[in-house]
Amino acid sequence: MKRIKKILKSRISIFVITALLFGTIGASAATYFPSNDVTYDNSESGLKSMNVQEAIDELYTACKKEPTAGDSILDNTDIVTSGDGLYEDEYEDGKYTYKGASPNNYITFNNETAGWRIISINSDGTIKIMRMTNINTSNNISWNISNSNNWAMPATLNTYLNETYYISLTNEAQNQIVSATYNIGAVTAYNNDLTDQINDENSTKWKGKIALITASEYIRSNSNQSSCGTMSKINSNFSICPSTTWIFPKDYVDWWTLSPDAGYIRNVHHVNPGYRNFGSGNVNENYLVILPVTTLSSDIKITGGTGTQSDPFQIQ
Repeated sequence: MKRIKKILKSRISIFVITALLFGTIGASAATYFPSNDVTYDNSESGLKSMNVQEAIDELYTACKKEPTAGDSILDNTDIVTSGDGLYEDEYEDGKYTYKGASPNNYITFNNETAGWRIISINSDGTIKIMRMTNINTSNNISWNISNSNNWAMPATLNTYLNETYYISLTNEAQNQIVSATYNIGAVTAYNNDLTDQINDENSTKWKGKIALITASEYIRSNSNQSSCGTMSKINSNFSICPSTTWIFPKDYVDWWTLSPDAGYIRNVHHVNPGYRNFGSGNVNENYLVILPVTTLSSDIKITGGTGTQSDPFQIQ
């Protein structure tokens, strides 16, 4: 994936790309570029050829190659349209989201073998991951002791995650994290329109290194969108929705999301792990489970693993 992106950055003229799109290059590139005298600067392309005609043929061959391990998640994962796996996200162009009860999205990060799982692969190639065990083991961290659901204040948990927790990570893990944009807009409780909910979340943004999962990201992790594709549906169908999402913390205590409750300035949406349905809790509460979410650089490479719990993705 990265090689193809790099190749496409080369300064080949628009006519080359047009010809590629029509699928006619490869058999006879000379039809389009009969002259061997035309050259281009290949310093950024990754190609060896400086002659345009030869570069076209080289690019065509490279595009046909099967992806190999040691590149991106997308090179090592099939895109699915049903069941468990990685889906093309229907709400955000270029984004891919893991859905279902047991997709192969385990990853080793911060020397925690299979301790994290991939939420999504973003359009810029960054990877959003979520820790699957609670860091609030002493029940002493509130979402915000200031009685406000404004994450950007910064909220108490914002400060804790981006200072205390961040510096507890290994140096390698810190270097793999990028400062990313997180959607922190307030969401109406029990709404039945995921598109509107995503728009509400996207209305306010915050940039940082560690946050939480949003309410819509939790909803999108469910492969049964017809019955579990909105906050209202999940709460109504709590007997079936837990069977088609992979997000289930080991600690059977409510866990925080990043999404404020639009109806109460002191409340934030949380999820009940027993039924995987939504509630709304006061930000002062200090006993809820905290599952950090962070975003890994697009330069991350997969060096091994298949994404299963026993064989998680290995990265560098």
